[in-house]
Amino acid sequence: MIPFEEFKLRTESLLSEIDEICRACGRDAREICLLPVTKTHPAAAAEYVARIGLPAVGENRVQEAQEKKPLTNAPQLHWELIGHLQSNKAKLAAQIFHRIQSVDSEKLLGALDRAAGEQGKKLAVLLQVNAGNDPAKFGVDLADAPKLLESALTKTNLIVEGLMTIAPLSQDPAVATRTFENLRQLRDDLVRRFQIPLRELSMGMSGDFAEAIRCGSTQIRVGTRLFGHRDAQTL
Repeated sequence: MIPFEEFKLRTESLLSEIDEICRACGRDAREICLLPVTKTHPAAAAEYVARIGLPAVGENRVQEAQEKKPLTNAPQLHWELIGHLQSNKAKLAAQIFHRIQSVDSEKLLGALDRAAGEQGKKLAVLLQVNAGNDPAKFGVDLADAPKLLESALTKTNLIVEGLMTIAPLSQDPAVATRTFENLRQLRDDLVRRFQIPLRELSMGMSGDFAEAIRCGSTQIRVGTRLFGHRDAQTL
């Protein structure tokens, strides 16, 4: 794993780039949350994030976070699940994570609602939408998103904070831009229809966060650019 000072330099560089993109498109950089993705990296990566003052980390797998979180000496840090979640792991996910970003079915909504209720908590969620119509990606179809939101709003133990998407892999930036514009338009339509805020638009990763910010993203999810590859120099 890379040393903390290198992580700090990488983070500062990325935050500076975010600020430049925001200035160019007339946005306030304070509207953008950077979510470092610590998947496949040791617990020290999460401690780096807390040490630099960022509020949360993203993990892809429930079991990995289950093993890593107790080893992380950063009780103030929030943990967000950004990877696909099966309903049979909903109870464990509700215990570990402060927010689940990958909610894409009514079945999963029900499982998370029950789990949160049993644990006596209100669980924040994002609805994952396949806004790029990519068969390789999880997420509810754009046309089915209103029904999923309607179901989510009936769950007394869940708090729907917004939407999430992953753009298709492509060398053409226009593909990501269309995906992110689709999600923003969907969000705006749902806000008008259901009269709820849906503030969070989690969209954009290392290769397409600039397009995402221009399209209205409020959170970008970045891993390798901050931490390097898993087989990088160890401490």
